[in-house]
Amino acid sequence: MLFSIERDSLLNHLNIIQKGLPLKTPMPILYAIKFEALQDHMILTTSNSDVAIQVIVDDPSLEIKTPGKTAIPGRYLIDIVRKVVSKTIEFALIEQNIMVIRADKSEFKLRLMDVEDYPDIDFMDLNDPLTFDPKLLSNVIKETNFATSQNEKRPVLTGVDFKFLEKKLFCVATDSYRLAQKEMAFDLERDPFDLVIPNKSLDELQKILETINSPVELYINPNKVLFKFDNILFQTRLLEGSYPDTMRIIPKSFVVEIPFHKEQLLAAIDRVSLLSPKERETNVNIVKLALKENQVVEISSTNAEIGDASEEIIPSGDVKGPQIKLAFSSKYLKEALKTFHSEEVTISFSGEIKPFIITGKDDPSLLMMRMELKDAEIWTADLSIKGMFKLFTGKQIDPDEMGDHARVNV
Repeated sequence: MLFSIERDSLLNHLNIIQKGLPLKTPMPILYAIKFEALQDHMILTTSNSDVAIQVIVDDPSLEIKTPGKTAIPGRYLIDIVRKVVSKTIEFALIEQNIMVIRADKSEFKLRLMDVEDYPDIDFMDLNDPLTFDPKLLSNVIKETNFATSQNEKRPVLTGVDFKFLEKKLFCVATDSYRLAQKEMAFDLERDPFDLVIPNKSLDELQKILETINSPVELYINPNKVLFKFDNILFQTRLLEGSYPDTMRIIPKSFVVEIPFHKEQLLAAIDRVSLLSPKERETNVNIVKLALKENQVVEISSTNAEIGDASEEIIPSGDVKGPQIKLAFSSKYLKEALKTFHSEEVTISFSGEIKPFIITGKDDPSLLMMRMELKDAEIWTADLSIKGMFKLFTGKQIDPDEMGDHARVNV
C-alpha cells in the first residue's frame, strides 16, 4: 500500500471521520481508522457504539501507487497530520504492520492494527430520502438538542424525536423540565415515521453540517438512520422506546402574553442571577419575574445569605392579560432564548401552575416551553425560598413554606 495526498485535504477528511472514533470501547480495533485505497479513490471508515462514518476521498491531489487496505490508530494519525507542515504527506506500508508516514524532513513509523479484525459496517440501503438544506438541519439540531435529557434513567429522552406527519416534520426534545420544538414543511407525500436520534450523534452531525454546503439526504429504517451528503455517510443508531406525546401538553390559549427585546431580557436575567439562590442538588439558579400594574416587568432574585437584586424591563410591545408572578431557572431560560434568531420574543402564559411558551417574531416554526411533569414552576403567590425550590424541583411543599394566597397542587 503506497499513496500520497495533500496534507490540508487529508486533515479536512480526518476532522470529519474522527467523529466516529470511540472514547472507550471493548473492541480495540475501533480505535483505528480503516483505510481502503482503491485505483482512483480512497475510503475511510470509523465506528463506535452510536455512529458509523464513511468518507470517500477522491481529491485531485490523491495519488495511489499501490492499492490496499489497513487500520491506522486514529488519534495518533490525526495528531501527526495536524503537527506536520509539509504540503504533501506520503504513506507507505512496510513489513505488513508498519506504516511509514513521510512529510518533508519528518518521518513517523506507526504500528498498525489488523484490518481483518475491523467489523463489517453495514451501511443501509438508500431509498426514499428526505432532503434538507445543511444550514437548516444544523439550526434545527442547535434549536432542539440542548433540551434533551442528560439522565439515562429515561433513555428515550436523551434524543430528539423526529416525527413526520402530513407533509410536516416535527423535531422535539424534552428533559421533562423544558421542551423545544421545531416544525418544517415538505412538499412531498411519504409514509409517516416517528424516530428518536441520540443527542450525542446529533452533536457530532451538527459539527459536520457547519462545514458543508450540499443538500443532506436522510434515509430511514427501523433501527438506524443514514445522513448522506457530499462524499460522506453518517449513520446512527436510534433510541428504543415510545417518545412522549408532547403535542397534547403544548398550550393552545394564553391568559398573559408579554413581548420582550430578546437581548435586553437576556442581559437582565444574567445580571439578576448573579445573586440568585442556587439549589444544592440541582445547581439551579432561581430568578423571579413579576408583571406589575403599570405593565412594567420586574426581574428579581432574593438570597438570604447574600442579598437581593432586581431590574425593571419595559416590554417591547403591548402586554395582554393581568398581573402574574413566576419563578424560573435562569440557565434554562437563557439557553432557550439564545436559540432564537428573532430580536423580539414573546413569553405566553396559559394560567396558574401551567406551562409557559416562548416564541420569536422571526422564528414562526420554533417553540420553547417550560414545564414540570409533576408541578409547574409558575405561581401567583409569594413562596419562601425553600418552598420555591421545592415547587421548581417537584417536591412536596409544606404549608409554612407557602404564601398566604398560594394555590399549588402537588
